Amino acid sequence: MNVSTAPVTPDAKGAVHGRPVRVGALMVALLVACFAFQLNASMLSPALTDMAESLHTTSVSIGSTQTAFFTSAAVFSLFLPRLGDLIGRRRVLTGMLALMVVGCVISALATDVPVLFVGRVLQGVSGPVVPLCLIMLRNEVREPKLYGTLLGVITAVNGGIAGLDSVAGGSLTDHFGFGSVFWTMAVVAALGAVLVATLTPESKATAGDTRMDWPGALFLAVSVGTLLLALDEAGKLSAANWTYAVLMAVVAVVAFALFWRNEGRAAHPLVALHHLRRRATWSLLACTLLTMTGVFAVMNGLVPAFAQNAEAGLGMSATGSAWWTLTPYALAGFAMGPLAGRAAATWGYGRVLRVGLIGSVISVAVLASTLHTGSRAWLLIGSLLVGITYAGIGNIILNGLGIVLSPDDNPGFLPGLNAGAFNLGAGLSFVVLDAVQSAVHPSSAGSTSGYSTAMIAGIVLIVIALAVSFLIPKPARAEVDG
Repeated sequence: MNVSTAPVTPDAKGAVHGRPVRVGALMVALLVACFAFQLNASMLSPALTDMAESLHTTSVSIGSTQTAFFTSAAVFSLFLPRLGDLIGRRRVLTGMLALMVVGCVISALATDVPVLFVGRVLQGVSGPVVPLCLIMLRNEVREPKLYGTLLGVITAVNGGIAGLDSVAGGSLTDHFGFGSVFWTMAVVAALGAVLVATLTPESKATAGDTRMDWPGALFLAVSVGTLLLALDEAGKLSAANWTYAVLMAVVAVVAFALFWRNEGRAAHPLVALHHLRRRATWSLLACTLLTMTGVFAVMNGLVPAFAQNAEAGLGMSATGSAWWTLTPYALAGFAMGPLAGRAAATWGYGRVLRVGLIGSVISVAVLASTLHTGSRAWLLIGSLLVGITYAGIGNIILNGLGIVLSPDDNPGFLPGLNAGAFNLGAGLSFVVLDAVQSAVHPSSAGSTSGYSTAMIAGIVLIVIALAVSFLIPKPARAEVDG
């Protein structure tokens, strides 16, 4: 697909407009890049047990490497989009994918947990792949309807590749061991790097002498990274080292205070304080954080655990649980994403977001109210509904708002912070909902009350997110009438 425009002219921000845009080639490159990141995030789930056995370690140790990946992804998401604004987005995205390849190779060859840990941290450099892809797409596709549709296609990948990534990971592990999963990731990441380098145009946000605020990036990265570590430790509840968790939380607060002080004094701040104070910034970040906290652990923790629980739940195998819950959830989101993106451009981002949030409340309520029936059909229906409303609508629009609400003079900052809010919400979700479940009823006691009450807590958080969504400003330039 080609979009012919006027003669080539660079604008004041260093972006080049007016040349023919090969949208089809651009989308191929960006989708492969997003595929590569998503495989890193989801393809390993079925391989975790084999990894523990092959490396002669415990599931807890393997879990720490997963935490390392997601923490690394959150930290690098905070500043790499801004670095792309300054030195070139294609250059940064290609470099991220190249480091992902290195991390995958190290992980594939790992013979112990420390080496695997290093590999996963390097893979985490790819954290802001989706925000960067959306910014690059926005730079080339200005027509709101087309951008909304393509945004939905790209962001839908972030919810799972139609549920097939986990299935493929399980099959590879069963036949060739966990190393084969990492080699597959490496091949896809290498392909993505080549396609991005050859098929996408370079763009920057500024043609001036603006410099990267490395002190600000360091303080913010330390703040978010230690906060994620604190949340991860707190999520262990009775087994948590609370001294460590509190220490990490204190470091996070101090680092953020230093970040705020630095941003007020820096000549070229990572995030100007007036941008942080904008309603478009804090309302979106709050809505994303609350939504993720309310829904993430429901579909990625409570529902699969209930399906596999032999006493309180359905006693399914891990594979059976995935087929009945996660796969339909991902498929529904994958199908709904492009429709939600296009609807946002015509009907309004705020309206579509609220449809998704209201639908998420209803969907989680369906799950919570039908667990006691022990019905696989209701579990499937609930998973499909959450897939449509959250993965296919809420997640799509929250990601899109990070792009269309970001200020012109710093387009990478809000997508980066929004990615951090997604990761923080995911970590906090397990802390809050698991704590509610444990407080009400242990999951091993043959009762569904713990699961359902935790889901009700999630519903409350999503309702608060819905209220906050009314404070998010209208991105007028990203919407059209009709």
